[in-house]
Amino acid sequence: MDKVYLCDDGRAAPPGCRVRQSGKRQNALAMDTDSREHNRGLMLAALKALREVLPGDSRFGDSLSTGGDEEAPLIARKLAEASAERPSLLREVGLGALQVWDAIADGSARRGEREMVIVFADLVKFSEWAMEAGDAAALELLRDVGDAIEPPVNSSGGEVVKRLGDGMMAVFDEPQQALDALIEARRRLSRVEAPGYRPRMRAGMHLGYPHRIGGDYLGVDVNIAARIAESAGADELLISESTLAQLDTTDLRVRKKRFFHGKGVPPDVAIYSVKPRSAAI
Repeated sequence: MDKVYLCDDGRAAPPGCRVRQSGKRQNALAMDTDSREHNRGLMLAALKALREVLPGDSRFGDSLSTGGDEEAPLIARKLAEASAERPSLLREVGLGALQVWDAIADGSARRGEREMVIVFADLVKFSEWAMEAGDAAALELLRDVGDAIEPPVNSSGGEVVKRLGDGMMAVFDEPQQALDALIEARRRLSRVEAPGYRPRMRAGMHLGYPHRIGGDYLGVDVNIAARIAESAGADELLISESTLAQLDTTDLRVRKKRFFHGKGVPPDVAIYSVKPRSAAI
């Protein structure tokens, strides 16, 4: 039997009349929509739960994890922006794949469990000089400083994580690599000149477990390394006791900082001033 559709006024629908769906039909469509939304929600929850056990950052795709200019974070940032209005199955699948890719590319399946040496270094009294010298002179000096201190980091197996005005943050796999890089950087910096200013570097090293998020490293150990560096004087390298324990000190002059009170550094973390016997750093 052919179905008869009714107009809004109840008459049989002639050609061109707006068809009114029956209440049963409307209820069936609503139930079908609700069922699809429910199933979609279950699948989204399952995908998010799966991401919790996959290698890498389970929240990969937010603004913090997609910083930097590496390939996986860049793609994740675009995907997250495109689907920002409403979470989707495709979004979770795509971000899950990028999460694993990023973890593998980083060389560590689980972030925060890779022991590394964290280094901060900057110039002493640079800001005061720059205020008097002006932007042009300051920029020229910063270019020369970068050319002096960054190549030793790379050649020693380290990574310059970010540039901090007149300084930098770097990470290394081994304390000896970091020490070698800083000694060479200090030697190269001694050849850099600026009108009315002699660039002098201070630095801090700490061995810990930083969390790599996007193109940056975060965490308590990063803060400790930064605070140690801030407490160093001109031409001084300060390192934590855990870092010193992994160095060959035969050719080093080591002096414990007995009254060290670096803000943010736990009181049980002993700090040492280190320099090579053959040269100043």
